[in-house]
Amino acid sequence: MSRIRFDFGALTLDAELLDTPTAKAIAATLPISSAVLTWGEEVYFDVPVNIAREADARAVITPGEIAYWPQGPAIAIGFGRTPISKGDETRLASPCNVFAKALGSVKVLAKVKTGVEVKVSKID
Repeated sequence: MSRIRFDFGALTLDAELLDTPTAKAIAATLPISSAVLTWGEEVYFDVPVNIAREADARAVITPGEIAYWPQGPAIAIGFGRTPISKGDETRLASPCNVFAKALGSVKVLAKVKTGVEVKVSKID
């Protein structure tokens, strides 16, 4: 499957798209730009995509999994605890469609602040 790049200006994060309807829909809208919001150890941003929640959508993700939040609609990248996490889990606001896997450590996103512009594009 193809790869995408999240460019936050001071840092980039590459990810591999999974073979899901959400991944295909997001890839079809790229490139996009949006302003980042943060929520605990999560960055998220609005995207011009409207996809229903998939059957395997979930709120608890593993850092490195990149999700689409149907209620946003937004892309959510959790890299640690959020205000509703239990223990050390990474819990998003509600069930999300996991559509990509980061190729590097998502912990670098701790440096990203609210309001930063993110550009998402295909890289192959």
